[in-house]
Formats: sequence, structure tokens, C-alpha cells
Amino acid sequence: MNTTDAGAYWDGLYAARPAAGHPRPNARLTETVTGLPPGAALDLGCGGGGDALWLARRGWHVTATDISAVAVERLADLARAHGLGDRVDAVRHDLHESFPPGVFDLVCAHYLHTPWNLDRTAVLRSAAHALRPGGRLLVVDHGSAAPWSWDQDPDTRYPSPQEVAAGIELAPQTWAVERADAPRRIATGPDGRTAEVTDHVLLIRRTA
Repeated sequence: MNTTDAGAYWDGLYAARPAAGHPRPNARLTETVTGLPPGAALDLGCGGGGDALWLARRGWHVTATDISAVAVERLADLARAHGLGDRVDAVRHDLHESFPPGVFDLVCAHYLHTPWNLDRTAVLRSAAHALRPGGRLLVVDHGSAAPWSWDQDPDTRYPSPQEVAAGIELAPQTWAVERADAPRRIATGPDGRTAEVTDHVLLIRRTA
């Protein structure tokens, strides 16, 4: 699968949905970041932009990236419409080919799953190395499939947060795992349906 097809796939997915005027942030972001001092954040796979806008409203300067040009353009427009254009830099990146430059106090990767070629381990390792000392990497993965998910393969296996952490192979002298668990919540899909889902949550802090 080539990356041109991947970009077209995600462009088509977002273009088929109406743009949300007030996209919701992810629940695991709000529970993790509330109380942290604002700084520089990187949102990997920004999608509808709910996380980036939520962070920007709380004083964070956010670099938000996605492979979909449609998603990136919509977020840039939303940020300006909400008076947050100076706090959100929405840029297109294909993480299969490049990683956004910079150093950050927070890097978020929510549901960075794709049917296309992507070395997630390499991306998450790059994300950890992009942290300033004291900065955190928040990785939230699916632990189950919601009824509205594009991936309904019953044979899909969801690696645990501990497995994801082990795969990144970060030196314990420099990075510490602060959280690795699998909480459940009631999620609402794009069409308004609700379902109980499991999240796999991994929080890593750069200590040095």
C-alpha cells in the first residue's frame, strides 16, 4: 500500500463527514493533562481537531499533524474561527515518511491505527525523543472495536500498553512509565450511537 493511497483514503474519510464546529477532546487527554502547566504540545494524527483546540484553549501551543490534508485544513480554519490561530499550527505530515521537527512538553498519539504501512514503534520512539526533560508522551490505543470503527476484523489483536512500552525500547534511565492500564468508558460515535469500549493507555515521562 503506498502513501499516496493512504492520504487519499483518509482524505475521503474526513471529506465524507461534516466538519464539526466544536469537536470534542479525547477523554484520556483531558483526564491526563488537566493540571499540567501549559507548554509546547504535538498532536500526532489530529483528526477532527478536538484535542488540539482543547489544549490551545488552556494555553498550550500546539503543533497538530495528520496525513489528511482535509483534516489539517479544517483544523486550521477552526482554530482561526475560535480565535486560536496563534496557538495551533496545523501541518500535514505522513508519519511513514517524516516526523514533525521541534521539542515538546507533551506529545499525544490517540488511536494512531491505520490499515496502511506505518512503523508505529519508530513513530512513538521519535515522539519520546522529541520530549523535553519532564515532558510526557501519551499513547491511547483501542483495546476493543467500537461498532462504528473502520476495523471490524474479529481477529484483530490489541497489544497491551506494557507491550507497546516494551516495543519502543526506551532506556529506563531517561524515560519512566507513569501509567499503563486498560480502562473502559462509554463512547459516542459519529452517528450518535454509544457503546462501551476499552482504551489502552500508556503515559511515559522523560526524566532526563
